[in-house]
Amino acid sequence: MKLATRGLTRAGTRAKATPAGTRIERPWMDPRDLWTEALAGVMARPVRSALTTLGTVLGITTLVITIGVASTAGNQIVGRFDALTATSVTVTVPSVAAGSDDEPLVDWSGTDAVRRLAGVDSAAALADSPLTNSVQVRSNDVKAPGDISGQTLAVVAASAGLPAGVRGAMTSGRFYDAGDIARHAQVAVLGDQAARLLGIKRVEDSPAIFFQGQSYTVIGILGGIRREQRLSTAVMLPPTTAADRLGLEDVTQVLINTALGAARQVARQAPIALAPGQRNSLAVAAPADLSKARNGVQNDVNGLFLVLGLVSLVVGAIGIANVTLVTVMERVGEIGLRRALGASRRQVAGQFLLESTTIGLLGGIVGAALGIAVVVCVAVFKEWTPVLDLNLALGAPLAGALVGLLAGLYPSLRAARMEPVDALRAPS
Repeated sequence: MKLATRGLTRAGTRAKATPAGTRIERPWMDPRDLWTEALAGVMARPVRSALTTLGTVLGITTLVITIGVASTAGNQIVGRFDALTATSVTVTVPSVAAGSDDEPLVDWSGTDAVRRLAGVDSAAALADSPLTNSVQVRSNDVKAPGDISGQTLAVVAASAGLPAGVRGAMTSGRFYDAGDIARHAQVAVLGDQAARLLGIKRVEDSPAIFFQGQSYTVIGILGGIRREQRLSTAVMLPPTTAADRLGLEDVTQVLINTALGAARQVARQAPIALAPGQRNSLAVAAPADLSKARNGVQNDVNGLFLVLGLVSLVVGAIGIANVTLVTVMERVGEIGLRRALGASRRQVAGQFLLESTTIGLLGGIVGAALGIAVVVCVAVFKEWTPVLDLNLALGAPLAGALVGLLAGLYPSLRAARMEPVDALRAPS
């Protein structure tokens, strides 16, 4: 029983006075001896200790991974949401009644004034009409039995800055410019879905489309549209050409893209820039304050994954409690010898409690390291910016130690309640 007596080599005694005046010497153990004995108990069965620690490692690793990945993914989602929604301002212009002598509220050149506002990245104007929302468009002027070249598409007029206004890009050809607008050129740009429906893939050969008895040369295909995605199935014409051929003269919508954080200010200033005397006649759609929504989404996601991590941690705690209890049952003889040599109940309980806490602490350290490594690897693989909570990384080992402490309470109390005589009589 070398293991059982080693802890008493540096043990001393502590005097306690009794009511009768006699002095009873009570043994006490140096904290260094207690730590040495606890560490020796853990290392005496390395395989079992490693397997027990594995439960806490998995729990802490799961906790760190779930919260870290949730925070990283949530930050990525919120960033994309902010980049698209929080920087988009839409101004809707009411139409002028047919036959009215009133001038249009917004002129096509009004977007130039909007672009000069601080915080504006791009602006574009659109004009559409219920009469042009469903137009039969054909990719050739020959009608043959079984021909499917005709499609019902929307036809709109748009300013030259539309690609930037809808956050799109030309996948083929070019968008019409100020020269085409000034010449009233009979050209058109197709949305990528409209081009696919009409069977047009390239514009190098200057394909033509036909509708309402007129032909238009397709000079470009606009794809990757992120705002006003309805335009992906539309035909876009220069404003002057649309006014001459279809009567689309009045601007009905202005799309504005701003820098992050400038949308609300631009939303207040845009109506003044577009219609100085009738700013209240324009309807402005600006993004709301997203800070509360962002925090709410982040907290909900973190809360969900936190529950999953805690469940894994509870499983690890049950494993520690089970193994510590088995260890107590296997070391009944040692416990009896310690009590017979003068060890107090508190010292016996402290030893087993420190052993379970040590296992939890080691599991917390290893689990935190593995969890952080996994979060960083996932972020690198997905090309995200890893978001790591320093408090979580530093608190994970403490959480593991707390789990081990709580898991060892019952086994240590059971060991402390053993009477020396009964423990020594128990079979080894």
